[in-house]
Amino acid sequence: MVDHVLAGNPPVELCLRRSPRARRISLRVSGLDGRVTLTLPRGVSEAEALEFARSKEAWLRNHLDARPASVKVGLGADIPIAGQLVRIAPASGRRVVFEDGQIMVPGPADAVAARLSGWLKARARDRLVAASDHYAGLLGRGYARVTLRDTRSRWGSCSSKGALSYSWRLILAPPEVLDYVAAHEVAHLAEMNHSPAFWKLVESLAPDYDRPRSWLRRDGAALHLYHFGD
Repeated sequence: MVDHVLAGNPPVELCLRRSPRARRISLRVSGLDGRVTLTLPRGVSEAEALEFARSKEAWLRNHLDARPASVKVGLGADIPIAGQLVRIAPASGRRVVFEDGQIMVPGPADAVAARLSGWLKARARDRLVAASDHYAGLLGRGYARVTLRDTRSRWGSCSSKGALSYSWRLILAPPEVLDYVAAHEVAHLAEMNHSPAFWKLVESLAPDYDRPRSWLRRDGAALHLYHFGD
């Protein structure tokens, strides 16, 4: 929700958030979608917070300008699939076909994004279920179900009842990244924490987990730059 717009060219949308735990006014630019959040501590007026934002306008615009450009998914656009950058091209058949550095999508141009999104989500489910089954088998534990979402704050989760949830955008990342997230969440079936015992368990499932974990920290946010219009 946009609460205020900072005038200028272009205007900057601000989302105001009150936090009783905050000790000072702060501005944050999301690495995922460029959303700007202005946080107000208790007792600080909205006018004072907006004046603070205006005083930081140069810093704010520099950060926004430095962000990679978002990509509107459609014919001719490039998109990563399993870590490989491919071109979206038209297709004359009925099926989405992924080959030779292209992802060929049938149907009218204005339906390509939705059609491709559905295909990617189905592919993500197949891969994540297979990876979850594999690691759960190694661990000797069962899980309740697998749910896919378009989460922004985390790549996966495991509930206390054994329900696994993943971001479908992991299908855009290199395969070892998707596998690491599955191993991480499956490990929570035995250790619902991030203790040394948990990380030892992750290592037993995915011995080279440091590399994909670092990839997510460094490059994961870029997976949210692709907009499907859904």
